[in-house]
Parts: sequence; C-alpha cells; structure tokens
Amino acid sequence: REQTSFKALYGKSFAVDASIELHQFLALIRKPDGSLFTDPQGRVTSHLIGLLTRTSRLVTDYKLHPIFVFDGRPNPLKKATIEARRKVQQKAQTEYAQAIAAKDYSRAWSKVVMTGRVTGDVLADAKRLLSLMGIPWLVALEDGEAQASFMAAKGDVWAVGSKDYDCLLFGAPILARYLTLTGREYLPSKKTSRPLIPELVKLADNLEALGISREQLVDLALLVGTDFNEGVMGIGPKKGLALVRKYGAAEKFPEEIRGGLPSDLDRVRSIFLHPRVLENYSLKRGRPDPDGVIEFLCEERAFTKDRVQKVVDRLVESQAESDSQLGKWLA
Repeated sequence: REQTSFKALYGKSFAVDASIELHQFLALIRKPDGSLFTDPQGRVTSHLIGLLTRTSRLVTDYKLHPIFVFDGRPNPLKKATIEARRKVQQKAQTEYAQAIAAKDYSRAWSKVVMTGRVTGDVLADAKRLLSLMGIPWLVALEDGEAQASFMAAKGDVWAVGSKDYDCLLFGAPILARYLTLTGREYLPSKKTSRPLIPELVKLADNLEALGISREQLVDLALLVGTDFNEGVMGIGPKKGLALVRKYGAAEKFPEEIRGGLPSDLDRVRSIFLHPRVLENYSLKRGRPDPDGVIEFLCEERAFTKDRVQKVVDRLVESQAESDSQLGKWLA
C-alpha cells in the first residue's frame, strides 16, 4: 500500500464500488448522537449528503471521472455472508439502543457505525442524484466490485475505487482506497478511529512481493475465507501463504486441508477468475441538471437551498470548463 493525494490523482478515472461508498457515507455521516440524518418525513439523507458534498468535489476540484457500479443480483454462494452481515447489523442496533439508554455515548458510536443498511430507497436515491449530477453509473450482473475490476483490467478506467481488497482477487490492477475528502473510519473492534487518507494498492507489486500468481492469491483467499466460502479452520493469511507457496495449488494441498475447501472448488474460483460481467457499457459523463438537483434535494428532501446551489454552480462551472477544453482540442 502507498498513500497518495488527490493532487496526484488529478484527472484520473475510477470505477467506484457504489455499495462500499454508500456504506461509508451511512457509517460516517451522522449526527453527534450517532443517528442518521433524515428529512422531515424520516427518510435517510446521509448518503445524499455524501454524494452531494464529497463526490461532487472529486469531480469539480480534482477533475476525477467516477463511474459508480452498483451490485446486481448476488451470487447464490454469497447468501450465507449476506445473512451473517444482517445479523451483525441487528445485534449492533440492539447494543446501540442499550448504550444510548445507559448514556454510554462512546460505546453507542462504536455500535451505530455498524448498523447502516443500503436499502432499496437508498439505492434509488443515489442513482437519481448521480444522474442529476451528470455522473455515470451502471448496475452489474452480480458483484459490483467484480464489474469495476473488469473495467479497470480492460483499461477503461484507471483504477477501482473501493476499500475492499477482494477487488484484487477479481483482477483489479490498481485499487484506490478511501476516495473521500474528509472524515475518519471508526474501527469498532479497536474502539478507535483513523483518518481516511487515500491509498493505492497495486496487484502486480503485491503478487511479486508475495511470490505468487493471481490464481494462487485466489487459492490463498479460499483458505482464509471469502464472501463465497467459510475458509479452513485454523488457517490464517500467514499459514495460508506458506501452503500456497509449498504446494502451488489447492488440488495439491494435504487431504486434511482440502477437506475444508468447497467441494465445488472450481466454481468458487471462477467467481473471481471468470466473473459474470457486463462487457458493453457507457462511461460517458452526463450534463448536470441544476433544476433537477434543486427540486430533488431542496423541494423533496428539505436540503438548504444555498448549500445545494453552491454545489450545483461548481458542477455547471466544471462542465463548462470541460466543454471549453474539448472545443480547443477539436479546433
């Protein structure tokens, strides 16, 4: 990993893992008591605040070209992981309420950051606002991170914007983590937080440092556990790497190790090595719709007009600059 800056990323394009981005907004953009921001009707607006203020600045201030990639229908093998995450969220919600009742606000905050759910309404809101801002988006066939990684590997975008290392398993050449401008990430297990500083993770450099291939990296992940399998009990990253280096491939692992891997090993491998993806998509940036943004956020969701107008003005100005540069290039 190497830390970077938005100045260094100026003008580059990214396929953004929309699910991760929205989860991050729902975790970080909260009131002092840990509750989400909502409109007068009680509808969540934390994600809209994030998209309006943070994502817009990536476009206007740093000329980044994001394309948001939303998850499609989840692979059936991911069902157990999704259910486990739902239970964690429910447990955290209960513990948050208990902490608030006890006026233990530090504990309450450590729990509430784990409760954010990307609901259908949150997704619909995000897609609508992105369209109004002129930022392209698409819905993947399955995992958004797989689609984003495919786009990066194909060279259609410079990197994948996500905090999830699984993108490397899907073949993303460059993973750009923490594409946000301000804030901190709370680490519930450590009861602490850290500043969100953009960093780059390069697949080729990491494979070279580990002395393994991407296929072997996938086998290592299967040993430790992924969203699609539980992993082998007692095997962590260090021991798993030693096994991969020694035996080369999962088929050559000792029987007691192979027995803990999925019986349909090739099927799980193929999720990472040959994922279902869209091969035809548009990266074209749309034109911002100032009136549409104002109507949606101010009239429907009770945002302060002055605040929204400033963002809209920056988006329009950025589009004008882009048009001017294109005109000079074509002249």
